[in-house]
Amino acid sequence: MNKNQERPKFIPGLILAEGFYHDEVKPILDAVFPELKYSAALIGSGSEVLGFDTEMSVDHHWGPRVMLFLNPDDYTIKIDKIRTALSRKLRPVYRGYPTNFSEPDPQDNGTQIMRPGIAGSINHRVETFTIAGFFADYLGIDIDRELEPIDWLTLPHQKLRSIRAGKAFRDDLGLNAIRERFTWYPHDVWLFILASVWARIGQEEHLMGRAGIEGDEIGSAIIASRLARDIMRLVFLMEKEFPPYAKWFGKAFSVLKSAQNLEPALTGILNAESWQEREKHLSRAYKILAEMHNALGITESLPTEVSPFWGRPFKIINGDKFKSAILNKINDPRITPLMKRSPIGSIDIFSDNSDMLEDPAFRPVIRKLYE
Repeated sequence: MNKNQERPKFIPGLILAEGFYHDEVKPILDAVFPELKYSAALIGSGSEVLGFDTEMSVDHHWGPRVMLFLNPDDYTIKIDKIRTALSRKLRPVYRGYPTNFSEPDPQDNGTQIMRPGIAGSINHRVETFTIAGFFADYLGIDIDRELEPIDWLTLPHQKLRSIRAGKAFRDDLGLNAIRERFTWYPHDVWLFILASVWARIGQEEHLMGRAGIEGDEIGSAIIASRLARDIMRLVFLMEKEFPPYAKWFGKAFSVLKSAQNLEPALTGILNAESWQEREKHLSRAYKILAEMHNALGITESLPTEVSPFWGRPFKIINGDKFKSAILNKINDPRITPLMKRSPIGSIDIFSDNSDMLEDPAFRPVIRKLYE
């Protein structure tokens, strides 16, 4: 939008998109392509898909937009005709927001920004896909092939969440049936990822105090923050919710069922000024986490109280015990002995590199870590 133009009242992007489809896009498609079968939705990338967009989101790759999914024949034959018809017939403004966008900015990952447009020549963001093509580009998968455990482990949490989030406004082609495949992990894959996060806690839980007792409070705080993030990851996994990317990680955590019990301890961990204080809050968080684990009933009950680390003055929950107990419950032979010996978990657990998480071209390489 023009920076000098007064903004309309903010409308969450998903609500804006649904209205834009029903009020503007659908009538045009009904009139020009009355026999067209398609699905219309807003899924995939974008804070508005997750429901976390705010007024600040308006300036960046946000606005009245819709994704149209066509069958392959119609995609080949009609894609240009559909785009042209919408360009000529869409109104320049919808609910105060321009329907016209700038060209993709190659210096900013192809970002497009709302710009005032001229009726009859709207550079809109009604994007067209085939269902198979979208999932191949976005996730790097073939929707006609069943996903194996390794496939699941190479799919980022944030992308899985964005497939389940959003909304289909019309579904002639079975888009929702594909989305439902990504409701949650297969049971043994879920167990493997749970075990991997407990393994991370087991590897570092004693190091927070070890750094602190040497006077390295900065190092101790960094380790504690890593442990806090893994505690939060476990809660997402236990509640069977895919975590979003870093910007919305805390926001999404705050609406989980268990967040209210854990947030005081997590805040204490992050705000503590000494390793002893961090340990006190970590111990409280570990107890809650262990109780949550036992409530799942996926293993025998395990101790919920912290204990000294090999007689040293550091209190731990012993994440390795939780890891081993969970791994022992995995029956799928495709989760191999090597994977169980060194449970690195899914891609999100061992890497937070944005390029690796966003670019599906890395998936074939990442598979080799498990093979």
